[in-house]
Amino acid sequence: MPYADNDGVSLYYETDGPSEAETVVLVEGLGYGRWMWRWQRDRLAERYRVVVWDNRGTGDSDAPPSDARRASERSAETLDGAYTIAEMAGDLDAVLDAAGVDSAHVVGASMGGMIAQRYAIDYDRADSLGLLCTSPRGDDAVPTPPETRERMFDAPEEYDERETIRHKMAPAMTDEFAERNDDLIADIVDWRLASDADEDAREAQAAGVAAFDAGDRLGDIEVPALVAHGTADRVLPFENAELLDERLPRSELEPFEEGSHLFFIEQADAVNERLLAFLDDA
Repeated sequence: MPYADNDGVSLYYETDGPSEAETVVLVEGLGYGRWMWRWQRDRLAERYRVVVWDNRGTGDSDAPPSDARRASERSAETLDGAYTIAEMAGDLDAVLDAAGVDSAHVVGASMGGMIAQRYAIDYDRADSLGLLCTSPRGDDAVPTPPETRERMFDAPEEYDERETIRHKMAPAMTDEFAERNDDLIADIVDWRLASDADEDAREAQAAGVAAFDAGDRLGDIEVPALVAHGTADRVLPFENAELLDERLPRSELEPFEEGSHLFFIEQADAVNERLLAFLDDA
């Protein structure tokens, strides 16, 4: 099993696709394991070498000790116990180095899109950015609505593990998708139980998200960027995509009408075709 190391943190990764092709690296969202990319991974691997990996605290990667429970409500980037976005961008660089990748197209969703932004600012391996359902955060960004945040981080005490996951995940998808795909949601719950971050690591990642602010540095990102976002995103509202598009020097904005936060799952075929077209031109 291949692992990278970043300052003593062991990070699991996998590769697919032709070894001689350009590389696309996929970066997970808050708390999610590698399962979240199963709708994109095989399609991209038809034409690209694809690297998928587990953020610190998730799946088969290490979870450094954290005292960040409930710390996500605070904002200092030096917050003790947080997994900062800068650290996770360093993790990404360690993974690419271990995989022998000189340069890569970096595709991130939600928190993964924040890691991608920071990576393009701090490192020089990114050929392009695919920024899905994400935000630069900062004063001008539109925050997660309070009712969504409450649903994502709290559940009734009487719920079991499976009910809790369904409850917390509900704002990330459309009600219609959930109603039509109960068997798939049950599978996702299984995958999340098997590989998602535990509660402490999820809080540590959330603390890093709370501290993140790339708003004033987006102009430093010189690589082409695809900003794709669902217009009905209840987690990170669509206005954040418009802000990214406004401030990134070389961006393309792609709205997905009535798309949820997990629009790349719900509208996977359309997202994959748009992403491949962007990557082929980047």
